[in-house]
Amino acid sequence: MVNVTVTAIDDPERALALSYAPADRRAGLTALFALDSALGRVLRTTREPMVGQMRLAWWREALTRLDRAPAPGEPVLRALARSVLPLGLQGETLSSLIDGWEPLLGTIDERTTADHGRLRGAALFDQAALILGATGDPTGEAGQGWALADLAGHLRDPVLAALARDAARPRLAHAAAHRWSRAGRPLGALAHIARLDLIGPAAPSRVARLAWHRLTGR
Repeated sequence: MVNVTVTAIDDPERALALSYAPADRRAGLTALFALDSALGRVLRTTREPMVGQMRLAWWREALTRLDRAPAPGEPVLRALARSVLPLGLQGETLSSLIDGWEPLLGTIDERTTADHGRLRGAALFDQAALILGATGDPTGEAGQGWALADLAGHLRDPVLAALARDAARPRLAHAAAHRWSRAGRPLGALAHIARLDLIGPAAPSRVARLAWHRLTGR
């Protein structure tokens, strides 16, 4: 890839945020974000767009097949079959997350970044809210802001990175101003992490901010 780098999503702060989920939903939420991470690794480890398309097509077929057949040996697919599908999400629905990663295989511009925010971030957070049983939270705005902030940190073009950050800020500000439901607080915490990333070194204590959000929803 020439326009974007994608790093692994094994992040202690993200793991902390996901741990805010109720015990009976935590495995499902973790599996969903593991899927997002796996799709990101396709871009991180692919140099040719056509090869990337083929690998994403494999994931799309494998996810939709979960609706009619047992999961194969791939660990993420097994985790989704075990912990997500029983909560009501279908493999075909999960496969829609691929739509958010495919645009990054081509030329990245303002439209591409917007599509990524909507088709990856908003869709991921909306599906996570279904897993958590959370309602009334601004998951679409938060998810878009989260994905755009994440993308901004991995774009090689500084102009495009600034564009993604500028698009993320109002969405994350909207999410931060909301009092999140108890069920939705893992997602609110992720939005706060993304907002702190954009603020940079001047941001307040991250651990304290996340702890406050867990207690109050703010």
